[in-house]
Amino acid sequence: MVLNYIWIAFFLIAFIVALGKLIFIGDTEVFTEIINTTFETARTGFEISIGLTGVLSLWLGIMKIGEKGGIIQAFSRLASPVFNKLFPGIPKDHPVTGSIFMNLSANLLGLDNAATPMGLKAMQQLQELNKEKDIASDPMIMFLCINASGLTLIPITVMMYRAQMGAANPSDVFLPIMLATFISTLVAVLLICVKQKINLFQKNLILFFGCLSLFIGGLVWLFNSMDPSRISLYSTIFANTFLFIIICSFILCGMRKKLNVYDTFIEGAKEGFKTAVTIIPYLIAILVGIGVFRASGAMDFIIEGIKTGVGYIGIDTQFVEAMPTILMKPLSGSGARGMMIDAMNTYGADSFVGRLASVVQGSTDTTFYVVALYYGSIGVRNTRYTIPCSLLADLAGAIAAITLAYIFFN
Repeated sequence: MVLNYIWIAFFLIAFIVALGKLIFIGDTEVFTEIINTTFETARTGFEISIGLTGVLSLWLGIMKIGEKGGIIQAFSRLASPVFNKLFPGIPKDHPVTGSIFMNLSANLLGLDNAATPMGLKAMQQLQELNKEKDIASDPMIMFLCINASGLTLIPITVMMYRAQMGAANPSDVFLPIMLATFISTLVAVLLICVKQKINLFQKNLILFFGCLSLFIGGLVWLFNSMDPSRISLYSTIFANTFLFIIICSFILCGMRKKLNVYDTFIEGAKEGFKTAVTIIPYLIAILVGIGVFRASGAMDFIIEGIKTGVGYIGIDTQFVEAMPTILMKPLSGSGARGMMIDAMNTYGADSFVGRLASVVQGSTDTTFYVVALYYGSIGVRNTRYTIPCSLLADLAGAIAAITLAYIFFN
């Protein structure tokens, strides 16, 4: 229901803003730009879905081997002490726990191509447990909000773009990103726990979040003491080595169970193809809505309004130049990436604005894309409070990113 109102708002606000520009400014091209954008973003949505087909087929094929080989069940048992508390609606040792564990692990390592198929597999399994098929269940909402908060320990993509834009030290945003995304995810989990009346003071949860905080603190110390030029290299090597170990482990477990590994892979790959086709209309719908909102100039008005307001109350306005990335991040991953690159290109990769835009890009995931993709894959239309909680986590991540940028780079 919330997504329905937001989607309608994109078009109505865009129309009002565009009409105002036509009447008062004489912008005769604005409606042409809007219509052209609908065609472009519709094509982009289709291309993204088709581009996901190969990746989905690959990883759902691998996941099928892991499922029949027993390794997903092993991950379920490993994660159950914590996940049983965070996801009380999931039966103990259910295979979906393993899929969620794999998805979150891939996200932690910045392996988006692997994380998405694993997440879609988890959503399909959660849908099997869901009694009301068109309404998001409590475990789905917790899972989606954690994904939308974008917890990532190794922001490989951001560091890669910074290197391409000529940053002297592409990995200097590593620590701020890790801290900002941790804060965003922690806020998401706390919000959902309060909403779902999950006791936060259970021993397993306190131990888990305490150990996670110590682990992140340890990583901060490790990478802070490491030669900056090696951070990106070691991160990339570790992440991709870990990923290939997963693939080989799944295959070996399938062999141990005496499966026909190839046929099992094909079975899972077919599911990947069906899923990719299913999500096409959902992606096109959300991307067209966002594209129309941007093309009308509504986003520019919001940014200028924020800049004027911040300047009026006497707060330092340096961060406002990174607002396009901040505001675009929940709406469009590619749009936010474009804003980040534009900020580095305009102000310099090593400028305060360039670094802040990079930290923002890595601090959260793209809420509306994640919601459209994951819920669209299983036909859930009523997302309940998924979007409000995810946007609050995005806000926490943005505030953390701005604060940390001032601490580290100003």
